[in-house]
Amino acid sequence: MIFERTFDILKHLKTNNPQNEILCSKSNGHWYKFSVKEYRDNAKKFALGLLSMGFKPGDKIATVSNNRPEWNFVDMGMAMVGVIHVPVYPTISEEEFEHIFKHAGARMVIVSDVSLYKKIKPLTDNIDSVSQLLTYDNVEGAQSWSIVTEAGTKHKLKYNSHYKAIKKSIKSEDIASIIYTSGTTGLPKGVMLTHGNFMTNVHGVWDLFDLREDSRVLSFLPLCHVYERLVNYLFQAKGCSIFYAESLGTIAADMASVKANAFATVPRVIERIYDKIVSKGEDLSGINKIIFFWAMRLGERYSKENKNNIYYRLKLNIARKLVFSKWQKSFGGHLDFVISGGAALQPRLSRLFFAAGIHLMEGYGLTETSPVIATNYTSKRGNLMIGTVGPVLKNIEVRIDEDGEILTKGPCIMKGYYKAPKLTAQVIDEDGWFHTGDVGQLVNDKFLKITDRKKEMFKTSSGKYIAPQAIENLLKESIFIEQAMVVGESEKYASALLSPNFDHLHMFAHDHKIHYRDNKELIKNKEVLTAFQKEVNKANKQLGQHEQIKRFRVVYEPWTAASGELSATLKLKRRVLYNKHADLLRKIYAYDADEDNRGSISFEGE
Repeated sequence: MIFERTFDILKHLKTNNPQNEILCSKSNGHWYKFSVKEYRDNAKKFALGLLSMGFKPGDKIATVSNNRPEWNFVDMGMAMVGVIHVPVYPTISEEEFEHIFKHAGARMVIVSDVSLYKKIKPLTDNIDSVSQLLTYDNVEGAQSWSIVTEAGTKHKLKYNSHYKAIKKSIKSEDIASIIYTSGTTGLPKGVMLTHGNFMTNVHGVWDLFDLREDSRVLSFLPLCHVYERLVNYLFQAKGCSIFYAESLGTIAADMASVKANAFATVPRVIERIYDKIVSKGEDLSGINKIIFFWAMRLGERYSKENKNNIYYRLKLNIARKLVFSKWQKSFGGHLDFVISGGAALQPRLSRLFFAAGIHLMEGYGLTETSPVIATNYTSKRGNLMIGTVGPVLKNIEVRIDEDGEILTKGPCIMKGYYKAPKLTAQVIDEDGWFHTGDVGQLVNDKFLKITDRKKEMFKTSSGKYIAPQAIENLLKESIFIEQAMVVGESEKYASALLSPNFDHLHMFAHDHKIHYRDNKELIKNKEVLTAFQKEVNKANKQLGQHEQIKRFRVVYEPWTAASGELSATLKLKRRVLYNKHADLLRKIYAYDADEDNRGSISFEGE
């Protein structure tokens, strides 16, 4: 099946899966399900309603919402009449909201609930382009999004021929969406993505994953992010039933209740799942605890592509019966595979999940590439290598530039940055190659491996290059460490700021009878700092001499997107962290007179 425009998916579904329950959402413990027919009808009503309200191709509507069927109704409705969808993260700052609405020239804004309505209404009241603020939930004093579908129903006969004409005129090269990249510095840029960008990416991953009409998938990453949006289109085109989790806190329960076969995620979610599993293991005692951690160590040595010898496989069968079977049960008992993207995945976590019989596969892409450039997959033998992001998609080209930067070319490359031709020219060269800003290599001339961000690599004063992300991911393998930022540009050695996994740290304090008033006091405890030193030492054993962490400081507050240290996609905002912890960073490199030139290993709390 060839899709040229996003809404061609609806036509395909009408022909092949007309009665499927395709979009499902949970509210107050109950699942509400929409068939393909209901999906199509709601999308068309919304499209007709927009026309009756004077919207025309090229107009923009911004949505700020959680994942829900209505998101898809308005997304497809806009697409069918050429209105450009501007999906926005609910968690960004008021400054970013205001910038996006103004920069995009949004005529309408749709929000999901009362809290977002109260936050955004004062902003939209002062933005000339925004004529209406609507809500999905019923909010007192607010207009409901249903006024659009009601207008579509009322004026169907009047606008139906106009609707058909516009729909037919839309081409694959027309802009479907402007997605504002959250970024780690400065205000976000608007990435213009066409219908063809999205749909060629769907075709690129079409045969890579075992998805069927009876597959059930759980969705919890924000649909406003290009990654979840793309897999959402893929799931729909395959006719899968998509279940939108009630909240991030209900993911495990929702997964078990729907018996999900697959889901897309980011590494941080996998890391949190792993931490909870380990915590449960720590609560065991006697032989059960010994068996649990024996299975975990065994799983971390798992090797894909039949590199596990007979003796290992015998032990793994035992581990699966005694330990790993409980993992599958906690996921609902039917989980086949997980796709991870958005940031680097720790290879040991992938090995552990494969050992448990769950395919945890890593992929890679950017908003500007719609997004997938490469991904691991198991539908055909020889297309998975743990520790890489997999083979490049068949309809995309990749080459490694002289300085190691990954360049890519193909039909998924964005049309450009909205209202920013100079910025566009900085990343797309005259030959059409998009410069990703990521540094990597092709392993065995097939598997793409990301080593770091080009802009984040730095040199020590001795001229040695440091790739911080790889070291940070190594540090985060410790259950003590939630986040890490490696520093040391133009300094004699590399150091790190460490944000603890406070759930585990509090259990550690309880087990070791450590008394403390708050986290600020806890991280200064000598026993706690010694534990962190041991974890840093473990990481250092796997690093070259110039990469090793000579000093570190532990901070007493978690780093989150809500508090501003992480982007909406959970990447470090390095500039924010440098400013916030400037005093700590100065202390790290403030040498005492009696220290030698190497700098001694030092640790302390913030």
